[in-house]
Amino acid sequence: MKITDRLFELQDKEYAAFQAKLTPGVPLESFIGVRVPKCHAFAKELYKAEDAETQRALSKFLEKLPHKYYDENMLHCSIISEVKEYDKAIEMVEAFLPYVDNWAVCDTMKPKAFKKNTDLLIKKIKVWVKSKHVYTCRFGIEMLMNFYLDDKFDGEFLKIVAGVKSEEYYVNMMIAWYFATALAKQWDATIGVIESGVLGNWVHNKTIQKARESYRIAEEQKAYLLGLKR
Repeated sequence: MKITDRLFELQDKEYAAFQAKLTPGVPLESFIGVRVPKCHAFAKELYKAEDAETQRALSKFLEKLPHKYYDENMLHCSIISEVKEYDKAIEMVEAFLPYVDNWAVCDTMKPKAFKKNTDLLIKKIKVWVKSKHVYTCRFGIEMLMNFYLDDKFDGEFLKIVAGVKSEEYYVNMMIAWYFATALAKQWDATIGVIESGVLGNWVHNKTIQKARESYRIAEEQKAYLLGLKR
């Protein structure tokens, strides 16, 4: 079995062109054009397969980094997302993160193992958010957003994200997304960060914009946020 050949069997060239427009910096020729649901389904098929041939092909695929195609990266992170063993998931994430070169692949990786291991995960997140690699840093912030804004919330996490200083668009966009979501879920704790002015101007204003676009934030809160714009 050749996994990349299977991806080409799922090719949609119009979708490839569409995806390329959404992912600046990744050349068009890198896109095969596999729609996301089909990519996820293929990942599940590979992960659950028990025959020796498929397992050999999967191991070879996961070890061969960097991949040539965007869709190979999407498949790789979709496979990681299926992993239920925490230590294995961490090992696979850390092997793959240095090769992530766009927001779409970064944001697709959501390992199932992380949800039940947040006490361990936070230690890794604190390392990831300090990374100079754009998408390792972004991934760390996204994990804080996904797993630590509800029952696992702690005001310390707001400080961690506020302390990330970057000139990178995709890091700053994630910071703004994090704080907009935090305003929706933990308003009382988060509004003080916005009021304090600790965020850079672009992140501050983008946070307010995204929060005001959210249906989860009350109209009076949106009006108050508007008054905080710089």
